[in-house]
Amino acid sequence: MRNEVIPVGRPSVLRHANALNILKLLREAESCSRADLVRASGLSAPTVTNVVKDLIAEDLIAPLGEGESRGGRPPDMMRFKAERGCLLAVDIAVGSLRFLLTDLNGKLLEMQEVSLRGVETTPDAICELIGEITRQLLKRRKKTRKHLLVVVAGVPAITNVAEGVVLSISPFDGWRSVPLGAMLGKVFGCTVAVQNDTNLAALGERFCGGAKDTEDFVLISVEKGVGAGIVINGRIHYGSQWSAGEIGYLRLPHLSRRRTTLYEFGELEEMLCSAGIVKSWQEEGGKPSTAKSKKTLTAADVLDMALEGEPRAMKIVQDRAGMLADVILNLSLILNPRQVLLSGTVGCHPALLSAVKTQMEGSEFAVPELGIGTLGETAVRWGGISAALDVLPSVLLRAPGNS
Repeated sequence: MRNEVIPVGRPSVLRHANALNILKLLREAESCSRADLVRASGLSAPTVTNVVKDLIAEDLIAPLGEGESRGGRPPDMMRFKAERGCLLAVDIAVGSLRFLLTDLNGKLLEMQEVSLRGVETTPDAICELIGEITRQLLKRRKKTRKHLLVVVAGVPAITNVAEGVVLSISPFDGWRSVPLGAMLGKVFGCTVAVQNDTNLAALGERFCGGAKDTEDFVLISVEKGVGAGIVINGRIHYGSQWSAGEIGYLRLPHLSRRRTTLYEFGELEEMLCSAGIVKSWQEEGGKPSTAKSKKTLTAADVLDMALEGEPRAMKIVQDRAGMLADVILNLSLILNPRQVLLSGTVGCHPALLSAVKTQMEGSEFAVPELGIGTLGETAVRWGGISAALDVLPSVLLRAPGNS
């Protein structure tokens, strides 16, 4: 635990710091005794006893009975009471709402996806629908809204995390400078955080995916849009105006040097995203549907054809791989991350991944490990749970003066 300066004459602050320390140890251990906490914390036995007493009063500790004796009186074992409440992550995606409900240790309780087809998508309507689906999830677990302690929402937009404001979601109705954090706070009456979805996906991959416990890496998502989540020293790098990682707006040397705007795709995004790949296929004279099923052709279909050796599809893949390899190299020269993960149906496709690796061969330095995200469409939600777990101690144990 990071050492903090405790103001002299503020015993309440000292007690709070000790409680946070003990709570952290309890959350990390499946079970432990008071003696274990004394050894791990470096605090005195009377201090630990008093803290444990306070945590029991807050219903944060569950007794487990006597443990194994090591020659003396058997110790009284205890554990963190993770079932005391719930955490919720919501991925507000274009076309659906995706939910993940966990206990206070991040253990999966419920997962659900709800289509937005034919549904009103104004901010008020989305918040109302999120509230209704959440009530259903809680009811299935025989819990109520009072058990919900932290909600984290991910959105496909630049987001002011400090204020919980979404700057813009172009495909939705009326999403311009939306105070989503405050709106969801009124719905749930608990701590709410709002983040960019790609940033949350990066946190998710670090929490339980392809970048587990990696301190410095970049997640690049290539699907309907293009964006990056930048993790430095284990934390998301947001930038001074919350737009770090908006690589879809990177300028391409051979295209026009247009200015960045909130309400349009960037140059790189238009070329790399799934719609851009399909457009290029059609410009190359390709058919708008697949030969076998006559269904509307997708970017994945074009990439599949590249794997099969179709010349036009292979040319498209090589062009996109060159762009993506340049982006990865430029990011690596600036940030020097240990790892770069690709995600999304386009980014994770074997045809593109193989071509990018080939184009990066020969570089002698600033070459990161290149891999793919392992969590798929659940990455944003698991990132939300990771973010919720980070703020949970301050929710369970309010600082003096903030009760």
